[in-house]
Parts: sequence; C-alpha cells; structure tokens
Amino acid sequence: MKLVIFGGGAMGRLVSSRAKDDGDEVSLVLTSRDAGRPADKLVELLRGHDAAIDFSVAEAVLANVTACVQAGLPLVEGTTGWNKHESEVRQIVEEHGGALIYGANFSIGVNLFYGIVARAAELFQPLPDYAPFIEEAHHSRKRDAPSGTALRLRDLLASVGHDPPIASTRAGDIPGIHRVGFDSVSDQIMLTHTARSREGFATGSLVAARWIQGRKGTYEFSTMIEEILKARLE
Repeated sequence: MKLVIFGGGAMGRLVSSRAKDDGDEVSLVLTSRDAGRPADKLVELLRGHDAAIDFSVAEAVLANVTACVQAGLPLVEGTTGWNKHESEVRQIVEEHGGALIYGANFSIGVNLFYGIVARAAELFQPLPDYAPFIEEAHHSRKRDAPSGTALRLRDLLASVGHDPPIASTRAGDIPGIHRVGFDSVSDQIMLTHTARSREGFATGSLVAARWIQGRKGTYEFSTMIEEILKARLE
C-alpha cells in the first residue's frame, strides 16, 4: 500500500516504521506544521495514495476526514477524543461517498476484551450486590481522560443498565491498562487488559487500512474484527 500518515508523534512514527517493515510505502507524513496548508492543496497531496492513517489530535479530525473523502482516500481514524463530532463525520463521509474505519482502540486484543466485558455485563446485570467499576492508566502524554477505550467499556456496561464510575491515571510511559471490576461484600471479579507496547495499535491500524480497501461508508473497528473472526470460523 501507498500510505499517508497524519501525526508525527509516537504512534505516527510507530505506524510508519511497522508499515515499512511490512513492505508498504509511507510517502507522506503530515504533522501540526501542515495545519495551515490550504484545503485544496492538501487534497491534491492526498490523491494517488491507497489509504491514510490518522494518529494526530482530536481537533484535526474533521479537517483530515474532509480532505481524505474529497481525495477519494480511505481513512483509518485512530485519534480519540473527537466523539462529539461523530455525527458530523459520518455525514461528511456519506455525502462524499467516502470510506472511514474508526475505533477507540486499534488493538485486536482490546476489541476481543470488549466482547468479554459485554458478556460479563449481561451476567452481572440481575445481581445488584455486585457494583461495576472501570480503571484505566496511560502514559503522561495522553491528552484525553478517560480514554476512548474506557468510555467504550462504560457504554458496554451501560447498555444493560450498569452505571460504572471511571478512574483514570496518567503517569510515566504506561502503554495502556484497562480494568473492569464487579465488587461485592463477599468477593470481587476483575477483568484486565494490559498493553505491553503500542505495537498492537500499529498492527491493528494497518490491518484496518487493508480491510477498508474497496469499501464505502463508516465502520467501527470492532465490526472488522467480527467479520474476520466469522470468516475464520466458517
């Protein structure tokens, strides 16, 4: 694939490195220094690529999505913190016949973790003696708190009537830890996902960039995971 990377931070650099290791070409990396570039010039730069992967900042998502769909470029949106603009983003993609895949977390393991938590939420729903809670920890450079992953976990619990509090920690160089607990007087059940590095996020974004080829519309990363698992089980 011939790729565009939005974001020159740790994740942008990691995705670029992993893409090159996989034999892909990263021919354009856009950082905050490119924010003032005229929209039409940006669209021209994007044309001719196979996909774009965005790990920039929430404030840039609308502009990046708009430029990509105008250039006919599928976009993997890995930035978090832009949820309030989701309806507008979906409308932009639909109006231009674009393709977008997004997720609170591009780790394949985390998306399997979502399924485990969803099932646990159902099991504990009729048991009010068990109080659910969420804990998450990330490196000190992460801007959003709670994380997008923690918010997704909260939504999964809320879908069956739970109302869990979220505790967030930002310290050091923690890649990412998410815990979902169910606490009672007699015992506690804890479900935990621990990221050992950011490699999983980079791998997932590249898998998504391949999966979105030839598709139109807006997709959640979890939809892709479900489709892949279904295909392998058939």
